[in-house]
Amino acid sequence: MRGGGNGQEPIVQIEGVTKAFGNNEVLRGVNLTLYPGETLVLLGGSGSGKSVLLGILIGLLQAGGGRVMLSDMEVTAFRTEEEWKAIWRSVGFLFQGAALFDSMSVRDNIAFPLEIHTDLSRAAIDDKVSRLLAMVGLGDIQQKMPSELSGGMQKRVALARTIALEPRIVLYDEPTTGLDPITSDTIAELIRELQKRLGITSLVVTHDIRLAFRVADRVSMLYQGKIVITGPLEEIRNHQDPRVREFLYG
Repeated sequence: MRGGGNGQEPIVQIEGVTKAFGNNEVLRGVNLTLYPGETLVLLGGSGSGKSVLLGILIGLLQAGGGRVMLSDMEVTAFRTEEEWKAIWRSVGFLFQGAALFDSMSVRDNIAFPLEIHTDLSRAAIDDKVSRLLAMVGLGDIQQKMPSELSGGMQKRVALARTIALEPRIVLYDEPTTGLDPITSDTIAELIRELQKRLGITSLVVTHDIRLAFRVADRVSMLYQGKIVITGPLEEIRNHQDPRVREFLYG
């Protein structure tokens, strides 16, 4: 998909979202829309509020004001874990540091959401774990522990776990942080492949320009707590706003 919308209703709509920590206004009225099947990259420097916005989207943080519609539900009105459970089934989240359980094998890490949220048999779960590992380009490593894996392999295992429940939306928090360029390109290819094969809608939060150029249908830039520009990738590449050009090209 290129561009945004094509007459479709948004799958994520963020309207006037604010968030402050004491006197520090991190988000100052963020407006952002994500359409089904697209990959939107949210760019921004360190401290721009990208991860804070993600935290609000998945319930780790509560917005100070504004509204977030996610999968047709107003999540900014949620107050209990029960309300969030439906969202957690339909929205996957890839943590910046992979966040695998150190004491669990690869198999058990990927199987965890399936065991918690489904009634699948152990055999069916084992089969699905194998298919998920193949989907992210990994072979028979089910019995390995996270400490035995490279950073790139850990990230791919985490991605397999993220898509285990077949989410409609995947949120990526700095998916290439700490990875070498070749491994980062592999992650970029996986993000694109999952979009094409599974129809996943993706919000990729990053400061990695190389990644943005490889995966984005549209790009938004968060600057000093506000979205300063949103548009198709080619439009952003050629934009003359000095804030955008400095971030993209230095």
